[in-house]
Formats: sequence, structure tokens, C-alpha cells
Amino acid sequence: MIDVKNANVTVTLTNGTEMPILGYGTWQNTDPKECIDGVEAALKAGYRHIDTAQMYGNEQLVGEGIRNSHVAREEIFLTSKLDNINHGYEKAKQTIEESLERLGVDYLDLFLIHWPVVEGHEEDWKQDNIETWRALEEAYEAGKLKAIGLSNFKVEHLENLLPNCRIKPMVNQIRLHPGVLQEETVAMSRENGMVVEAWSPLSPIPQMKENEAVIKMTDKYNKTIAQLLLRYCIQKQFVPLTKSVHKDRIIENYDIFDFEIDEEDMHYFDQFEMEGDIFM
Repeated sequence: MIDVKNANVTVTLTNGTEMPILGYGTWQNTDPKECIDGVEAALKAGYRHIDTAQMYGNEQLVGEGIRNSHVAREEIFLTSKLDNINHGYEKAKQTIEESLERLGVDYLDLFLIHWPVVEGHEEDWKQDNIETWRALEEAYEAGKLKAIGLSNFKVEHLENLLPNCRIKPMVNQIRLHPGVLQEETVAMSRENGMVVEAWSPLSPIPQMKENEAVIKMTDKYNKTIAQLLLRYCIQKQFVPLTKSVHKDRIIENYDIFDFEIDEEDMHYFDQFEMEGDIFM
């Protein structure tokens, strides 16, 4: 079990790599100043887990933010992900090197296949994932990637890839929050040794702003809805990735290690139903 009252806590991947329990995500952070300053602010606030992707188009900016923070590279857990257009053994192998160059680092702590089924491989996605994974395995064995994993892989995608791995995925990053719990995928990921990361953990905020039970919780715990949602993920043993470019919000989202949501309120979140499909 994760010690959810310790801001410095990490989860241990199957190869012994330590991943910080709370991550700072950079999706949609493409404005140069906002992205660089956001990463720097997150690291200065205490975050040690930074998540980016080739698809986000901001790896170079993230690297600059890391350098501006003056936090030692070895203290930072840095993740990137393979762009959909870079699937296949040869392309993946080449673009892993390009990610390292853009970020200005010698290695990544974690690298993920971003999506399992991509344009141009709708019919042969099964073989495509197997060949793409082989490139990640080789980069891992070469020490360029300290851990490798998946993103948005559901049960059918895992069932295809897992029997064809030499090195098992160590992480599965999927959308998780009250209303979207993906229980079968979470269960299968964990059964196969993967730590589960939660992207878009703050999606329910627009609907929860008018929710009487949640408003009462903000008073009860003296925390914002965002803090409650991040805390919920951690108590579910997920690794949430939160994002903001505002310094005060970045600091606020990190301030979730001094309280615990009780069982009754956790159950309420477990039963929460989303209306429509709202992203933040």
C-alpha cells in the first residue's frame, strides 16, 4: 500500500525504479513562456515527476523548464510518450533518440506507447504494437529508458501485447477519475505488475461545482474540489497527473498530503456518474 500522507512517497515499478506518486502534466502547454515557467514552478513547489509527450509538441520547452529550475536531473522522474505517427520498430527507435535530444537529457525515466490503435494501423494494430514495443525494449536494455510502459491500453490491447513481450510493461497511463474508473483495465494492468497512472483526474470539476455533497466535502476537509480529486486518486493507489500553468494552482494541487478522505466520501466518489464527456 502507498503511504498516502507522505509528499515524498514513491511507488516502485517492477524493475525497482521509483516513481513519485504525484505528477505534473504538460498536455496543451505549448505557449513557450507558460510551459517553461510552469515546469520550473512545479519543480520548485516540490513536484519531482514531470510528464510530457512527443504529441504535445513541447519536449524542448519542458527540458528548458527543468534546466531553469536547477533541480538535479537525477532527482526528477521524466516521462515522454511515442507519437501516433511514430509507430513501428524503426520509427520508434529513431524518435526515442529525438525525444532525448529535444529534452536535452541522456535518458528518460519512463517512455510510453501513447495510443494502441493509430491511423494507418487500424487493421494491423496487433502486430504494429508488438513491433513498436520491441523498439522500447531495446532502448530500455541500452539504458536510454529507465522504465517502459503503455498509455490508453485497454484489456483487448493488453491481451495482445503481453504474451509477446520480452520485457513486461511497467506502467499503464489511462483516464481515471470519479465517473471513469475503467475497473477491468485497472485490474488487468495490476495483475500484470503495472502501476496505473491517472490522466485527466480533474475532469469532473465542472459538474462537481454544483454538487451539494462535494461542496460539503470541501468545507469538511478545507480543500478544493481539485485537491479532493487528486487525493481520491492517490487513495485509490493511482498516480495522478495534474496540470496547470498558474503558480498558485500548481502549489495548491501539491498540497494534498495533510488529510485523508474518509471511507464514506471515497464511496461517494466511487459511485459518481459523469454526465457527458467533459475534459479539463
